[in-house]
Parts: sequence; C-alpha cells; structure tokens
Amino acid sequence: MNYSLPHTIESHLGEILTFKSIRHEPDGDVLIAHSFTQPGSGPPMHTHWLQDEGFTVLEGRIGYQMAGQPAQYAGPGESVVFKRGVSHRFWNAGSEVLHCEGWLKPANHFVFFLSSVYAAQNKSGKAQPELFDAAYLLTRYASEYKMDNIPPFVTKVVMPVVYRLGKLLNKYEHFKNAPEPIQQVPVLMNNMDTVG
Repeated sequence: MNYSLPHTIESHLGEILTFKSIRHEPDGDVLIAHSFTQPGSGPPMHTHWLQDEGFTVLEGRIGYQMAGQPAQYAGPGESVVFKRGVSHRFWNAGSEVLHCEGWLKPANHFVFFLSSVYAAQNKSGKAQPELFDAAYLLTRYASEYKMDNIPPFVTKVVMPVVYRLGKLLNKYEHFKNAPEPIQQVPVLMNNMDTVG
C-alpha cells in the first residue's frame, strides 16, 4: 500500500496524525509527522524493534515513560527521543491539545502500520482494534512492532490462531497490497540497560 504525503489519519480516541514528508538520509529515510492529541490520550506501552522515534513539543505538555522508569514530562521547545527496542508510551499530560512535531527513522512500514491500527480502532469503536485486523497486524509485523500491554500468551498463541482463521475466512482482502514485513531479528543488547 502506497500513501502519498501528506497523509492524515485520525483515531476516535482523540489523536490526529499527519505524515508530512520523508527526508532521505544515507543511513535510512526519516519520516516527519505532526500530531495533535487530546488531553489524556496517547498510545499504550509499545516497542518499535527497528526504529528510533522522537518528538518536539510545539504546544501543550507531553507525558512519557520508558518501561521500568518513572513518568517524565516535557513542554514547548523540549524534545523526547525513544531508541529502537525500548518499550515506551506517551500521552497528553496537559489540559489543552498537545501538538508535536515527530520523526521516525528508518521510516519502514510505519505509515501503513499506524494507518491500519487507527482504522482497526475506528472499526471497533474501542481502544482495542478490531480482532481480526489486530491479529493480522500484530502477527505479520511482529518483527517490527510489539504492543507491550498484550499478555505474551495472547501475542504468541491466540493472535496467530486468529490470524490463520482470518485468512481462512477471507477477512484480509483490504490488506491485499500490504507491504512485506521486514524480517530482521531485533538487536536489544545495546538497550538492555535502559529497558530496566
């Protein structure tokens, strides 16, 4: 699936994200985005196995946390960086809309993946994405992303079973042009001290 930029996605949970551009660099493309997050909203604890991610607060107050560490906060003009392989979460910790400029490197399949997650959340009407879509995304792209709030048994047993059932029931026609996952073993040795 190819997306022309800028490309905007919106979650019914109070997040709007516009993927603005790609900056080509010798060691990987950088995806530039702007996010607008309602008070209290933000993604749960998750991991990008293959990507570094950063935010600069333009307006509002961001709360953020790495697994095993206390919550921290940043305001306008301050930046936050999450290294690949480090579980993290962030949220709007203020009372006004949080506006950030963000980047992700390398871009990989992030526009497709997050667009699909938002669509699956909107389809379910809840924070949890629609079951078959969630199983597809979390099983097929497990080498790239992990949702840390999902128990390991569900991730390693239940989701793959639902994924296979979805294939049998032809639930994935809307993913027919999905990109091939990147089959790279995550390297965590350099991040072990920061994971806690």
